[in-house]
Amino acid sequence: MLWVKAFHIIFMTAWFAGLFYLPRLFVHHALTQDQATSERLKIMERKLFFFVLPWAILTLAFGVWMLIAYAWQAYSQNGWLHLKLLLVVILVLYYAYCGKLMLDFQHDRNQRSHVFYRWFNEASVILLFAIVILAVVKPF
Repeated sequence: MLWVKAFHIIFMTAWFAGLFYLPRLFVHHALTQDQATSERLKIMERKLFFFVLPWAILTLAFGVWMLIAYAWQAYSQNGWLHLKLLLVVILVLYYAYCGKLMLDFQHDRNQRSHVFYRWFNEASVILLFAIVILAVVKPF
C-alpha cells in the first residue's frame, strides 16, 4: 500500500503544479492587449490544462484505491477524513472552473481582471495546505 500512497503523492504534486501555474497564465492573459500574445497564452493554457488532466485522474484513482483498501475502514469515524474528502471535491470543482475560465479566454469572453486571477490563484495554495495538514496531522 505504500507504493499506492507514493504514486498518489507524486500525481498530486504534478496536478498541483498545473493548478499553481494555470491561473498565473490567466493573470497574464487578462493583462495582455496584444493579439499575438493572447493567442500564445491560449495555446499554453489549453496545453497545460490537458497536460495535467491525467495527473488529476491518477491522483483521484490512487486516492480512491487507498480509501477502499484501508482508509475508510480505519478513519471513517474521524472528522478530518470527511473534511479532506470535501476539500478534494472542492479541488476538483476548482479544476473544472479553471477549464471554464480557459474556454472563456479561448473564445475571447473573459470578463475578469488580473486582480481576480491573482486572488483565484491563491485558492489552490490554501487547498493544498489544508488537504496535506488533514492527511498528515489528522487533527480530529
